[in-house]
Amino acid sequence: MRIGKTGQILLADIGGTNARFALSQAESSNGDPTGPIDYVKVADFPTVREAIVDVLARRSSGGQPGRAVLAVAGPVTNNRCVMTNSPWVIDGNELQAALGFDSVHVLNDFEVVAWSLPALQPADLIPLGGQNGLPGEPLLVVGPGTGFGVSCLVERHGARLAVVTEAGHATLPAENEREERVIACLRKRLGHVSIERGALSGSGLQSLYEALAEVDGAQVPHRDPAAITKAALEGTCLVSRATLDMFCAILGSVAGNLAVTFGARGGVYIAGGIVPRFPEFLAASAFRARFEAKGRFQDYLRNIPTRLVIKPDASFVGLKMFAQHNPIDQIERTKRPLAGPAIHS
Repeated sequence: MRIGKTGQILLADIGGTNARFALSQAESSNGDPTGPIDYVKVADFPTVREAIVDVLARRSSGGQPGRAVLAVAGPVTNNRCVMTNSPWVIDGNELQAALGFDSVHVLNDFEVVAWSLPALQPADLIPLGGQNGLPGEPLLVVGPGTGFGVSCLVERHGARLAVVTEAGHATLPAENEREERVIACLRKRLGHVSIERGALSGSGLQSLYEALAEVDGAQVPHRDPAAITKAALEGTCLVSRATLDMFCAILGSVAGNLAVTFGARGGVYIAGGIVPRFPEFLAASAFRARFEAKGRFQDYLRNIPTRLVIKPDASFVGLKMFAQHNPIDQIERTKRPLAGPAIHS
C-alpha cells in the first residue's frame, strides 16, 4: 500500500561519486530547498532507487513527495541517463512507476545550473565586468570542471527553456601565435583538440601545462590540475603561472564566442568546480579583455555582464526553479497527442 502524497518535491544532484538529496515545498516561492541536504555515497547503494527509498524513509515524515526532479552529471536522453563513472542508471519513467511519484524529471546538471540563474542573488555572484544585462534576453552559463559544461536559458512570452549543448567538444580556437603553437603541440598528442580536452577542464589544464612546457623547452615536474593551480597562485612555478594565465584568457575567448552565438545579452555566468578557487586571479587576468575582443562586435560584448557563480548549492535552486516553471498539469498536457492541425480564420 502506498503512503499518502505530500506537497513536497524530491530534489537531487547526482554525480559519479556522491549524490545529494533535499525536500522542497512545492508551493514555496523561493528557490532554496527546505530542510537539510542529505549526502549519499553512490557506492553505498546498488541503484538510485534504493538510495531514494533510504532518503525518503529518513526524511519524508510519513508521506511521499508527489514529484521528483533529478540533476545528473551526464547526458540525458528520453528522461534517462546512464552514468559514466558509476553503475547507476537514472531512468525517470522507471522511478516514477516503481516509487509512485506523479512525475520524475531527469535533467543534465548544467541544464539545472542554467535554470538557477534568474534566482541567484548578488551574494551568490562575483562581478567580472560588463553592464547590467538586458531583461528577458538569454542567460548563458559555462563551466570548466571535470568537463566543460555549457547551457543557455531562453525566455520567450513567459516560457523558459534551458538549451543543453556539447559545446565543450567544439574545436579549441587560438587567438595569437603562442596559442597556435600550444594547440599544434596538443594536436600531435590528441588529434582533434577540443575546448574541453585542450584547455577548459581539469584534464585540459594539465594538457596546457604539459604543452607549454614543451613549447618553451622547460623541464617541469608532473603536476595534477590542483598542483598546477596551487603553484601558479603561490608563484613557485613560471610554467604553472603561464598555464593559468592562458587558461583564463582562453576561457574569456570561448565565453565571448558563445555569448555572440547565443545572443546572451542577459549575461554570461562562469560556474564549474575550477574557477571559484581563484576569483581574484581570474578578475585580474585577460579573461574580460579576451571576452570583449570580437572586432566589430566589441561594443556588443562590452555591454554583456560576466559573473562568477560562487553559491555552493546553485543546482538545488535550479531544480526548484524548473519544478516551479513546469507544473504537473502542464507536463501532463505535453504528453497528450495533438488533436490535429489548428485552423485559423
